Amino acid sequence: MNPTFSSSPRRKALTLALAALLAPAAAQAAAEQADTPPGDSRHTSTAHDRHAKDLDAVIVTASPLRDSATELSRPVEVLSGERLDEARAASLGETISGLPGVQSSNFGPGVGRPIIRGMDGPRVAVLNDGLSSQDVSTVSQDHSPAVESFLADQIEVLKGPSTLLYGSGAIGGVVNVVDGRIAETPVDGFSGRAEVRFDGGDRDGNTDMFRVDAGNGSGLSMHADGVYRNQKDYDTPLGRQDNSFVDTKSGSVGTSLSGDWGFVGVSASRFRDDYGNPGEPGDLAEGERGVWLRMKQDRYELKGGLNDPWGEGSGLRYSIGHTQYDHTEFEGDEVGTMFSKRANEGRVEAAFAADSGWKTAIGLQGSDSTFEAIGEEAFVPKTDNKSLGLFAVARNSWGPFQADLGARIDQVKYETDSGLSRDFHPGSASLSGAWRLNPNWRLTLNLDHAERAPAEEELFADGPHIATLAYEIGNPDLKKEAANQAELGLQYQNEWMDAKVAAYYNRYNDFIYLADTGGSWYFDEEDEELPIRQWNQGDAKFHGFEGEATFHLANNDTGTWDLRVFGDTVRARLVDGGNLPRIAPSRVGTQLRWENAVWRASLGATRVNKQDKVAEGETPTDGYTLVDAHLAYHVDAGRSAWEVFLDGNNLTDQEARVHTSFLKDDVMLPGRNASFGVRLFF
Repeated sequence: MNPTFSSSPRRKALTLALAALLAPAAAQAAAEQADTPPGDSRHTSTAHDRHAKDLDAVIVTASPLRDSATELSRPVEVLSGERLDEARAASLGETISGLPGVQSSNFGPGVGRPIIRGMDGPRVAVLNDGLSSQDVSTVSQDHSPAVESFLADQIEVLKGPSTLLYGSGAIGGVVNVVDGRIAETPVDGFSGRAEVRFDGGDRDGNTDMFRVDAGNGSGLSMHADGVYRNQKDYDTPLGRQDNSFVDTKSGSVGTSLSGDWGFVGVSASRFRDDYGNPGEPGDLAEGERGVWLRMKQDRYELKGGLNDPWGEGSGLRYSIGHTQYDHTEFEGDEVGTMFSKRANEGRVEAAFAADSGWKTAIGLQGSDSTFEAIGEEAFVPKTDNKSLGLFAVARNSWGPFQADLGARIDQVKYETDSGLSRDFHPGSASLSGAWRLNPNWRLTLNLDHAERAPAEEELFADGPHIATLAYEIGNPDLKKEAANQAELGLQYQNEWMDAKVAAYYNRYNDFIYLADTGGSWYFDEEDEELPIRQWNQGDAKFHGFEGEATFHLANNDTGTWDLRVFGDTVRARLVDGGNLPRIAPSRVGTQLRWENAVWRASLGATRVNKQDKVAEGETPTDGYTLVDAHLAYHVDAGRSAWEVFLDGNNLTDQEARVHTSFLKDDVMLPGRNASFGVRLFF
């Protein structure tokens, strides 16, 4: 690590921030005479509007009709602004795990893939600005998504089947990380943000980030960003969690031309991530380093759009991405297995608005990728995957009623170097409706039929999968997986409360799952027997409930006081009997939040309940309660602003194990820890 880069800016940032703390009156006076910094989310139009939920007015870019959250009938969550700043973590799953219905997988702090309503892996699509992240995180639970939450402008979570928009890999939902690398509107002047944070207590490390946007105001815009993260092995209430380190470097540059006509731009990004597998920690006392992983991804994108090409309200958007991904697993200093993926993806959407009130969009999405694994854990053969999808969505409103409908058809083709090949043609359809009962109440109903083509590992696996300590066998005769879901939602909003609840039922035909066969395979390297697991199919049903409410307790001279409560639960079973494995447990949580002109603070607790509805051969997991707190001091100083913050996590030092993790018996969450840092907006 370059000492000039890591040390000098931190000292300068801390010095300036402390100076701002000693002179808030001068800073406030300067702020009154100048514009606020463009990158400062504290001054967005919804930041302090107590009559509107913070994020309801944010445009959901994952929707081709470019809707706000309040216009969507489908369940969606958007994390941005101060709430995103407080939630940012080393993994994407951990960052968004505070949202109702969303939890995270766990294979140590370097790996956290989103779990939506009990669905994960190849059923949840992870996107970068609408294009697939094109990593191999769905192939194995110890593989991390190649996305960086610290560089996100906002993170959008579409819950439930989203195959209409993003294909069969989105049958459980979508997480779209919006990074703004390609500006869609002209940038005028120079703006950005930077952050340095240090971890203490049971965590030891630091994270630094910056983002810069510049433009001449007449169309040409430039962007650059970067993150460096270095976290050592963390501690738990039971001692050190060996081999839990994370070392990440990522960054990008982008440029675009934009105006009233639309935009066109390109970007290039690089992601480098080294992290340990705490399930195989080795023994440093004996000179044996554990298993660790090195991920490299280079990504290039071209995006553009036209405004009103076919009249007012119409639009055309297109995007093309090329990804080069390499991933090496080291056993100590020896190379164990190498994973490689080369992918090209393209997407085009055309939107129309008719005088009759109908808003429609049609789109075409295609991808071509090659995945290869080399080494002792190459349990999936080299596979070429070509897919093409055509979709259409439409919406209209009649007074208090709104209707949304859509359909999609895909072609998915696999070819392996072992001679096996399969073709699938998943199809999906959806009907959604919303009824504004009165200015306060809104009722929504969603009916979905969605289909998913099996993933490569489900079809073609045949070999030892050391990450899960099992020998995995695929099933090349697997059929398409089909889901039929119904969801009923209710929203309420008045001056003093914002609330929403949803209940859903999902019946799967030919649900694909990994089951123990009862046999074992001798792993001579470790002199142990590994259980043999095979991918099977069976009908399954998921049903659940989730909700949250924010009560606006007060808005007076002391500041604004809000109380948030939330909860979620999901139940997943095979129709013929038996529970599905590693299903996220139910949760309830609450947070008290206070904010005034310069300070904000919150104190919250989340109870993760015991999970004892387990599959055959799976063990229950005890519940735990995590107590967290946030404190920040914000100073405006003309065209810049400073924010000094302190975040505390697991303040009661709970022993916490993640039920969805294959490593839950060996890996715990960190004990009591805190992060201190400074944010600069300019």
